[in-house]
Amino acid sequence: MNPFILQKFKPIGLVVFCLFTLASCNKSGDKKEEGGVKEMLGLNTVAATETDSLYIKDYIGQHKQFKEHEDLIYQFYGDREYRLGWFKGSDLVPESEKLLTTLNNAAQEGLDPKEYKVVAIDEMISQYNELGRKDSARLELQQQIDIALTATYFNYASDFYKGRIDPRNVKQVQWGVRNNKIKLHKALQTILRERESTYPYYEFEALHKGYTDLRDALQKYRELEEKGGWAKVELGNKKMLVKGDTAAAVVSLRQRLNPGKQINANDPAMRKFDDKLEAQVKAFQELHGIVPDGKVGGNTLRTMNVPVEDRIQQIMMNMERWRWIPKRLVPKSLDQKYIWVNIPEYKLYVYEDPSNSPEAERDYKKTMEMNVIVGKTMHSTPIFSDRMEYVVLAPYWNVPNSIVEKEIAPGILREPGYLERQNMEVVTKERNPKQIDPSSIDWSSVTEKNFPYMVRQRPGPKNSLGTMKFLFPNEHAVYLHDTPSGSLFSQTQRGFSHGCVRLERPMDLAKYVLKDMPEWNESRIQETINGGEEEWITLPKKIQVYLVYFTSWVDEDGNVHFRDDIYGHDKRLEQELFS
Repeated sequence: MNPFILQKFKPIGLVVFCLFTLASCNKSGDKKEEGGVKEMLGLNTVAATETDSLYIKDYIGQHKQFKEHEDLIYQFYGDREYRLGWFKGSDLVPESEKLLTTLNNAAQEGLDPKEYKVVAIDEMISQYNELGRKDSARLELQQQIDIALTATYFNYASDFYKGRIDPRNVKQVQWGVRNNKIKLHKALQTILRERESTYPYYEFEALHKGYTDLRDALQKYRELEEKGGWAKVELGNKKMLVKGDTAAAVVSLRQRLNPGKQINANDPAMRKFDDKLEAQVKAFQELHGIVPDGKVGGNTLRTMNVPVEDRIQQIMMNMERWRWIPKRLVPKSLDQKYIWVNIPEYKLYVYEDPSNSPEAERDYKKTMEMNVIVGKTMHSTPIFSDRMEYVVLAPYWNVPNSIVEKEIAPGILREPGYLERQNMEVVTKERNPKQIDPSSIDWSSVTEKNFPYMVRQRPGPKNSLGTMKFLFPNEHAVYLHDTPSGSLFSQTQRGFSHGCVRLERPMDLAKYVLKDMPEWNESRIQETINGGEEEWITLPKKIQVYLVYFTSWVDEDGNVHFRDDIYGHDKRLEQELFS
């Protein structure tokens, strides 16, 4: 017997020993009674009920692809005192077949089934079933099958639930959202019906609707790909197609917008750009973040001619991002609501759980949405998550030193009255700042790192933060705020800020986050703003905030949206996933 197993001798071993003694002391020699004892002991079949750490180590050593999740394998078996997980007696549990079916269907998840076929488990199981129940070779194979199923599950589940790549370890991905801390060994216990969970691990199902919606879209786009994709729109000698045009290019436009539908190119009506086709063009533009003017040319034409293969990869990349999102969107300790800013969409959403119970199954409902302005390419808005703690009314804008070096100092050198014109002042970096005379500073030598003071813009109509800001203190010095430049929200591409997120309707958000503080109604908020004195309000409960980057998603009506990769994050993720 393996010495490791001897160390784990349990009281039940005494029972087995006594039964052996009883059988050996049977003086009657009655074969029927002896057979009954053997039947009771299970000696008519050979079944391993346990393995040990040395056996697991040896097996993993022979299959290096299992080594990445070696710790999880030991943790799983250690928690169960090295009992086998996938067998009851000598029979495989039904969950093993469910796992193998899931692996064969991995392509539906944007994953490669071949990646998870480290060993031929199907063949091992067939061989196991062919061996006689009394064959001692069965015991060895049983342990191998059990460990192989466990290790294969961890290889697959890690990719499926946490992502093919770990964004914390791939710097160029630039994803700072809080970690997805799913415990895969606990998930496996749920699959094997050994523990309860509110999450759908037993069904090998994903944790977020945003992911499953994209998965459904992936199947539709793959079906389109199998049928040849969609037609490329060629304008010939025309620069643009508009309603009322008659041209051969209109036929290819119809084919592009109606893939798989038979279009009679010889029908004169198909060559006419009519009202119905214009409506289709506008719908396409809205789903791709383009001004819905119904005209085909420029950006609309470029977007229409993106191949279906590229859209499939885009969907898969955004499915990967959903795997990085924490399984519990809002920690139990917080108010059960969250703010979601999707940077490429230039949109903010607020979601709330009506039950407000951290123990209930998550059923968040959208309660608010608005347009936002995000950072321009050179000052991109970072991707991260944090917790909103304060609302600041009539705020000062504390100008980052990087902007002081690049914009403020040159402005002062060009124009001595620059600070006053911008309603700015220079103060010390203290709890109670003291004013500094700007003329005492050598602005020509100011850099981001050597500037010892702070430039701030006073509250008022010229303040770059507008009337209020919403703070979730973070290393990026990024927050949500109002803006005096309201006209910019009419633009389709809204990358104008230095990295912070400007809100289209800040008062609506302020009323929402302060609704549990009735003393802060809209009237008092406005009076405080008009007073021109900065006022900090501490929220009674912190609110989870996500600043994320999704260039493809499915809306509530089932329509698939795509957006441009404004910061190049898709391009970098594509290199990691597909190169």
